[in-house]
Amino acid sequence: MSVVTGAAAAEAIDDVDGSAARVVGVFSRLREDLDNARRHDPAARSAAGIFFLYSGLHAIWNHRLAHWLWNHRAKGLARFVSQLSRFLTGVEIHPGARIGRRFFIDHGMGVVIGETAEIGDDVMIYHGVTLGGTSLAAEKRHPTIGDHVLIGAGAKVLGPVTIGSHSSIGANAVVVKSAPPDSLLVGIPAKPRPRPQTPPRGDRSMRDGARAASAHRASSDGRAVWSTVPGRSSANVEPEDMEQFRDPAMYI
Repeated sequence: MSVVTGAAAAEAIDDVDGSAARVVGVFSRLREDLDNARRHDPAARSAAGIFFLYSGLHAIWNHRLAHWLWNHRAKGLARFVSQLSRFLTGVEIHPGARIGRRFFIDHGMGVVIGETAEIGDDVMIYHGVTLGGTSLAAEKRHPTIGDHVLIGAGAKVLGPVTIGSHSSIGANAVVVKSAPPDSLLVGIPAKPRPRPQTPPRGDRSMRDGARAASAHRASSDGRAVWSTVPGRSSANVEPEDMEQFRDPAMYI
């Protein structure tokens, strides 16, 4: 009798320890999300502001609940949670989608992520992004996004394509083919090319040029951009000088 009682007590203690560990894990993950949002958004002012006001984070938290329900044979309730989240946040994430850690949605309106989509760790996307399917069959029909991928506003990634880690997808690009790691994808349809390396921190002239290009991203003429670079004017611009400012990598 004492052996049975001791075993039951030990099992109860294990259950309590397991529950406590899960609670600690939830709060640890919550803190990780808040810190991640602060790193990605220079407009973030406080943890409280992020917690209460960032709809992209709310959508991710709701998805975790919906995904748990989906995997525990409560698919109807999971769909209800995801649709309620869509109504509240403007972000639609199917409960079946698999999302890694430190995922961040900036601005968060108009994002759609399909059922069989898979997203790695440290991925950031902007408003208007679609990770959609191109097939009506019940199969893998949505994209797989690697770790450390940036997807610009309005971009569409369609079909069971794979985007390699450390890649960037430009705003309004339409991606229908897979891309290797460290790719830059821009255009319609997007064509992958090697992602340019960030200029060294000590290279001030290149940093100034990148800032100027960012400030004039709406311009199609590199002369307007070049004229903002210290020590340069649009009167003596060589065509090869302007090419760097036409590089879509600077506009992401």
